[in-house]
Amino acid sequence: MSKAKEAAAPAKILQYMLDQNRPYSAGDVFNNLHKEFGKTCVQRCLDQLVTEGKLVEKTYGKQKTYVINQSQFPDVDGSELNALDKEIAEVQKQLQESQSHCQRLNSELSALNSSLTAEQASNQLRELEKETGEMNKQLTKLKSGDRVSPEECKKVTKAHTEAVRHWRKRKRMTTDIVNAILEGYPKSKKQLFEEVGIETDEDYGVSVPS
Repeated sequence: MSKAKEAAAPAKILQYMLDQNRPYSAGDVFNNLHKEFGKTCVQRCLDQLVTEGKLVEKTYGKQKTYVINQSQFPDVDGSELNALDKEIAEVQKQLQESQSHCQRLNSELSALNSSLTAEQASNQLRELEKETGEMNKQLTKLKSGDRVSPEECKKVTKAHTEAVRHWRKRKRMTTDIVNAILEGYPKSKKQLFEEVGIETDEDYGVSVPS
């Protein structure tokens, strides 16, 4: 280390301790200053500043810590301290509210990211409507008196029930997604459907079977 840099070390270490105004060990100062000065230099400067009365040394077991001598600061009256305490409490309250708001937004974003897009939901809805329509035709034919085995009838009825369940589920998902999009969409729901290309049950004159 150059002599000029070593000569500047006490002032820089003192300014750092003054800015932080909290206790640090020699190792802390060495690391916090990004090892700008050697450990031996840091320790020597801290000891020098203690001798000059600018720092106070405190020993906890084998650990030594250093802190700015508080006597150089002006006394603060009780009313000012109370005002600072109130300000800190208000800032902490605002921080908690901001963190809660961020958590809610992150939860909403995660839900939207894990959901189908409006286009994907619309495509699946059309596929399910097509499947349900074919199954309804088959079910009508079966109910008309054509002879089929009980097993086949049960199988078709089960498939129909499952298709209707998926229909309801996909329609509900699509509705949730559309409502979420509409919260920040500047136009009407009808304009959104036209832009995205969403076709509804009503467009085809159909409804979910009861």
